[in-house]
Amino acid sequence: MTISMYQASAPVFVKMLGNLKVILQKAAAHAQEKKIDESAFLAARLFPDMLPFTSQVHIATDFARGTCARLAGAEPPAIDNTEKSLADLIGRVDRSIDYVKSLKPEQIDGSEGREITRKVRGKDVTFTGQNYLLFFALPNFYFHMTMTYALLREGGVDVGKMDFIGGND
Repeated sequence: MTISMYQASAPVFVKMLGNLKVILQKAAAHAQEKKIDESAFLAARLFPDMLPFTSQVHIATDFARGTCARLAGAEPPAIDNTEKSLADLIGRVDRSIDYVKSLKPEQIDGSEGREITRKVRGKDVTFTGQNYLLFFALPNFYFHMTMTYALLREGGVDVGKMDFIGGND
């Protein structure tokens, strides 16, 4: 049995974004319960030269929408980076899930050889659709998902591995 480009992309992003929503909800509950100002999470970094927490969420959601759009031969919908709360970030995740779910398998399937050009460190890099998904988009998406999880875990939010990977649904 083979796996299609749609199966390797859209459902993966939707599932992981759903897991991201859960950990953001846990962070909001934790902040409320412990009377922690949410801005402590929003600005969190593991090291001063690292992008802050909000940027990690922005980039993860941008990769989900952008990857699926580009595989479908479309321009990804932009979402301004204006979130000021965990609730705002949850809304961004919801909008990203809704967009990815709006794409149909026939829009993405067959995109293995589609040329996709992206700026990487200021230079245009052209990928095939398959290489873009497997060797650029998914690793970047998972990196920023992991950073989001790690920052919340470091901040004391009670999240674990199963929150990150979710159930077998």
